[in-house]
Amino acid sequence: MDLKELRRERHSQAMGKLLPYVGYIIQSGVAMVFLFVIIAFSAWYTSLLRDVPDGIPIRWIMLALLLPAATHSGFRTYLQTPDTVFLLPQEHRMREYFVPAWIRGNLWKILRLAFILITLWPLYIRTEASPKLLFATALLLLAVKLLASFGLWRELSLLSRPASGSYALLRWAVCGLIIAAWLWQPAGRGLLFIVLLAAAYLVALHVPARHAVPWERLIATEKNQGARALMMLGWFVDVPGREQRVYARRYLSKWGGSMPWRRDTAYRYLLTKSFARGDIFGIVLRIALLGLLLSWWNRGTYVGTAIYLFFLFIVGVQLLSLRKLHSESFWLTIYPLPQGTKGQNTTAFVFRTHLILAVVLGLPFLTTLGERLLPAAGTVAAGVLLAFLFKGYMSRKEARLEDDDL
Repeated sequence: MDLKELRRERHSQAMGKLLPYVGYIIQSGVAMVFLFVIIAFSAWYTSLLRDVPDGIPIRWIMLALLLPAATHSGFRTYLQTPDTVFLLPQEHRMREYFVPAWIRGNLWKILRLAFILITLWPLYIRTEASPKLLFATALLLLAVKLLASFGLWRELSLLSRPASGSYALLRWAVCGLIIAAWLWQPAGRGLLFIVLLAAAYLVALHVPARHAVPWERLIATEKNQGARALMMLGWFVDVPGREQRVYARRYLSKWGGSMPWRRDTAYRYLLTKSFARGDIFGIVLRIALLGLLLSWWNRGTYVGTAIYLFFLFIVGVQLLSLRKLHSESFWLTIYPLPQGTKGQNTTAFVFRTHLILAVVLGLPFLTTLGERLLPAAGTVAAGVLLAFLFKGYMSRKEARLEDDDL
């Protein structure tokens, strides 16, 4: 059996399922929005470089942006459940199958890391008193990327799930310390610390027992990655057969528990629990935190207002995908939900969540009410208005769907 050819065939099949939707994505206007964002960011960044404010925490900014790009890793193995039977006799040769996946997974992420570094570098050399060399920094980040990628592979193969989670935290901590040591310490002292820390981390990775090939973990990871790709396509076009990834998130287990147990609120209960345990919650949370940070940084300017409204719009687009969350659920055809409650509950839930985030993201501007009363109040009012506009859009969509069903 040619394992390399098998992986190429599966890669081609996976891409063949996604490529037909690319045209719909372009037609949705996302290309124009993306181009507008690039132009707006380029203009803002150019003006920032021309007049760099004093006291920019450039090292912390570099760490906050480079650490996720360098540490986050992933591979598309395209393994399937029958492989635990049909490929198991080839377990001793599976390295031939996994090496191309590891290389391809790292290649795109290295290019992303290089893009972030090159974008940040002009600001770094203008604000840092003793900047490091670009080539040396790029080599260090490349080493961190490969180290994190190797660490992730070892985590997937560990026998113990709790140990795998602990080693994931260790991977982020080690990569963060390496980048911080390079940014904050002199080159010689920093490199000595980095080498010792990386060596200790590699030794630690070889301590726990592990599988030769973690079949079940790799298959589950592949399902999650495929579902995430389909979910992103679902933002622009209806995609059949999407699977939702479920996270435990015990700290959110009580969310929705106080709802009255009635037929007209049954779908709201389901939607609340699904949102708390699904991918969309994590995406919205990360976008909101980034928007809050950038809004706080630019809270005294109209650029901050534009950033606030842009991130609030992106959050609204993510929340709109909740309309399709259970569109293919078999049980919703069995459970006797009252007519129209599914759309009403979805609209109400999305509106409340969007409105809360509009207020939370607007908190940096509310702290400037004493200095900029009208601009600050107008910014938050515009955010609240945007939430109402999304609500009106959803209400019209749901009403149109109900008319089609009648």
